[in-house]
Amino acid sequence: MHIQLFTTGGTFDKFYFDALSEFRIGEPMAPEILREAGVTFEFSVESLLKKDSLELSDEDRALIRARVLACPHRHILITHGTDTMTRTAEVLQDIAGKVVVLTGAMQPARMRASDAPFNLGVAVGALQCLADGVYIAMSGQLFAAGQVQKNRAAGRFEAR
Repeated sequence: MHIQLFTTGGTFDKFYFDALSEFRIGEPMAPEILREAGVTFEFSVESLLKKDSLELSDEDRALIRARVLACPHRHILITHGTDTMTRTAEVLQDIAGKVVVLTGAMQPARMRASDAPFNLGVAVGALQCLADGVYIAMSGQLFAAGQVQKNRAAGRFEAR
């Protein structure tokens, strides 16, 4: 199995920029997490964007869709900011012949108490088991695109 990893930024890849606790988006963390985990499957990484998901435009989503469609691999994992992850998943949901899983983090992967490594692991496991379609792996669960929402107050994703 070969997993194509597309990164778009979001909290997953954020880091503290200065003493005022301003966050910026840094280099993708998922490849480092996968290497540290000692995975034995092949993967390739392409950083498409380095944006907070609230800043993603329709053009950005069109770019993500175009790269997914052009990808020769069946298994695609996308790290994405949580605020508009569901919207991007819905833009991708009619793509056939691929398993696409979006995941992200409520806390940056560089932080000790981050959910990023767990969410990434759930997403990788899901890619290996799910039928073709578009899914979101967050909060220890898998959701089909169009059937999930972020509960900002509770800090988790849940079924609609």
